[in-house]
Amino acid sequence: MAQSENPFCGEQLQGKAYAKADMKNSNFDGVNLADSRFYCVATNALFTDSNIQATRFENVNLSEAVFDDVNMAGAVFGNINLSDVTISNANLTGMTINGVLVTELLAAFEARS
Repeated sequence: MAQSENPFCGEQLQGKAYAKADMKNSNFDGVNLADSRFYCVATNALFTDSNIQATRFENVNLSEAVFDDVNMAGAVFGNINLSDVTISNANLTGMTINGVLVTELLAAFEARS
């Protein structure tokens, strides 16, 4: 869409509230959403080349979500359902599950085999 066709291009919209807005198939490029709150349906949404550092996800359904080339260093997961989750090609250094280092768990498992 050309800039002349987009009434929101360059607009200052901070501090606004949008309720019951149908924004499906929208494209947000170069948009600053810092300190924003989302109570929404984002099924099949794509976040690419995005900085969502220090973002909080509460009461969020991420079932069947795909995380690829994602930096989650220092992330905290609590009260999480990880059933049927697949983790591959991951750097697990320092990662703990219920206070136990995952690398130690994997080493113990491999030693049993």
